[in-house]
Amino acid sequence: MDSRTASPSRVGSPGASPRAGTGRVSVREWFADVRFSGFVAIMLGLVVLAVFVLMPTVGTYIDQRQRIAELERSVQASAEQIAELERDRERWTDRAYLVAQARERLYYVFPGEVVYLVDNDLPPVLAGPDRAPVSSDVEQTVVDWPAQLLRSVVSAGVAQTVTSR
Repeated sequence: MDSRTASPSRVGSPGASPRAGTGRVSVREWFADVRFSGFVAIMLGLVVLAVFVLMPTVGTYIDQRQRIAELERSVQASAEQIAELERDRERWTDRAYLVAQARERLYYVFPGEVVYLVDNDLPPVLAGPDRAPVSSDVEQTVVDWPAQLLRSVVSAGVAQTVTSR
């Protein structure tokens, strides 16, 4: 018998369908072959119950893992900061570094040394464009500070205060 002319032995078998050659499966035929028993219903109910019971636990687990990862990153950042501070402390115990910092930051010198401070030592490219003076006339602002003080005291004295109930 030729395989092209052979008919399926059973119409409802999983491999046999009227459209088997097209690769399509009829949903009605598939549901007709599915057997739904009490055991399947109980197992399906247990699976749904397990999902509802375990869902909060899994959510808590994921939240805790995220918190742990965040704390580990925080610990790592703190460890790096501690290492940097220890390196700074080691530098400050070195006398040469201490003297260099005192010279640069505080302009300290040893007795007998002469210090020359160079002003505007930047090259013209880095110094920026020359700025014109803001004004050629110098004006003095008239300030009547005693009158302003008296106005401030009087306005503070007559202001209403908020009381707590």
